[in-house]
Amino acid sequence: MNNIAAKLSLKEKIGYSLGDTASHFVWDMVGFWILIFYTDTYGISAAAAGTIMLIARFWDMANDPIMGIIADRTHTRWGKFRPYMLWMALPYSVLAVLTFTTPDLGETGKVIYAGATYLLLMTVFTAINLPYSSLGAVMTADSNERAGLNSYRFIFAFIGQLIVSGTALTLANYFGGGNSAKGYQYTLILFAAISLVLFLITFKTTRERVQPLKEQQVDLRADIKNLFRNRPWVILFFVGIISFIMFAMQNLAVAYYFKYYIGNEENVQLFNVIGTIALIITIPFSKPLAKRFGNRNVFLASSLLSGLFFILLYIPGVNDIYWIYGFNILAKMAYAPAVPLLWTMLGDTADYSEWKSGRRATGLVFSAATFAQKAGWGIGGALAGWFLALFHFEPNAVQSETAITGIKMMISVFPGILYMSCAILLYFYNIDHKTTMEMQKDLEARRAED
Repeated sequence: MNNIAAKLSLKEKIGYSLGDTASHFVWDMVGFWILIFYTDTYGISAAAAGTIMLIARFWDMANDPIMGIIADRTHTRWGKFRPYMLWMALPYSVLAVLTFTTPDLGETGKVIYAGATYLLLMTVFTAINLPYSSLGAVMTADSNERAGLNSYRFIFAFIGQLIVSGTALTLANYFGGGNSAKGYQYTLILFAAISLVLFLITFKTTRERVQPLKEQQVDLRADIKNLFRNRPWVILFFVGIISFIMFAMQNLAVAYYFKYYIGNEENVQLFNVIGTIALIITIPFSKPLAKRFGNRNVFLASSLLSGLFFILLYIPGVNDIYWIYGFNILAKMAYAPAVPLLWTMLGDTADYSEWKSGRRATGLVFSAATFAQKAGWGIGGALAGWFLALFHFEPNAVQSETAITGIKMMISVFPGILYMSCAILLYFYNIDHKTTMEMQKDLEARRAED
């Protein structure tokens, strides 16, 4: 019998973490470059691009919980969640390439094509990323071990982000030779192929150990009812949405910031690389800080400090490049410890549900994470596109003072205020260190009797 509170081997931690590297090879192309790709390369208006991202979120409202329900009810010799790394890696990779392909279909046809490929990519993203996120919660029942696993996960995730955000424009220029559409497509072929291989490594190197109690009956209504009675889960659901709105708006706007305000488009890559290095360096502090001060307190402090530093990004002028980089580094360092904690705390809410009600629905719990991730990116992307239109942005032209002000606000004040607001919600999160230890002890006793 598997030890459900297993100390995970280095091989398994790295193998699992490579799955998030795989995700980021595609997700960060969407997160950093899709809006400017739509407006400046494919020729779609900023408002239309933003609307596409928002419409996709209405589908996600159904798609994400459905996928969580399906994953919870999957039974294979490989487990509930692992097989999706095998089944969905190829569709995910193919759709990534199609999303950054530019068929000449006319103005309306382009919008329809962009909308269809974006929606399908987000659907398959759910089908692979929700089981992937859930997998981390069932590899071990030890909360501290999960925190360590998620630290590894996000170090490797940000290595993927480092590569994508730091090389995508250079690769697109190299492959395209002046043809940005061709360059983006070939870059995605490369990134998608790497993503495919890494997901297969994750499938091969991981194991599922935590299972629902045998007497738990299949009851979707009970699972959903318990979910919305789970106060810590509800709080994290809204924290996740707000956080990802902030990420989306800032990451999508930063390319415009460097192209139209700083006047050096490719310099955005160095900005992204340095910020990501700051994240990677600081993430390992997440586990010891959480062990010392508690998950909630670290997340709350991170929200306040990083939000403040993001707001300060509005101050520097076009020639104050060192201040721009400095505030970004400080913001990313303050934000980094909270990154793995969201996923660790979601695993704790799955335990909390089982502890309080006797029912465990890990996939449904983690559907909150993928829904929040995509809802946040969709809303943030829509706001970015609509703000560009509101501030009278014109692609590939000298921008008005109004447009420049709007672009600056989207990378600083707007996201900073949003992230600081997460601290208000986290104040009411009620799973502290003492409760975590009590849950773990009680659940281990129940499983031993099962």
